[in-house]
Amino acid sequence: MSSTPAPGPQPSRTAPEADRPRPKPRLVFDDPLDQQSSDDTDRGWGERPPAGGSAADLARFLDEKPPHHV
Repeated sequence: MSSTPAPGPQPSRTAPEADRPRPKPRLVFDDPLDQQSSDDTDRGWGERPPAGGSAADLARFLDEKPPHHV
């Protein structure tokens, strides 16, 4: 057995990023209507990307078929 005391808990080290202050959010005065929103795209409306083949066409037809056609 050793007569030296067990080392205590080590002080935790902080990451160098934690020492730096966070940059303040900047104000942007651009026109928001100049940017394309997700609703402006087919993907934003739930459309699938175009896929070739009749199996993909059949799957799309079956997914989009109205309930009264079932």
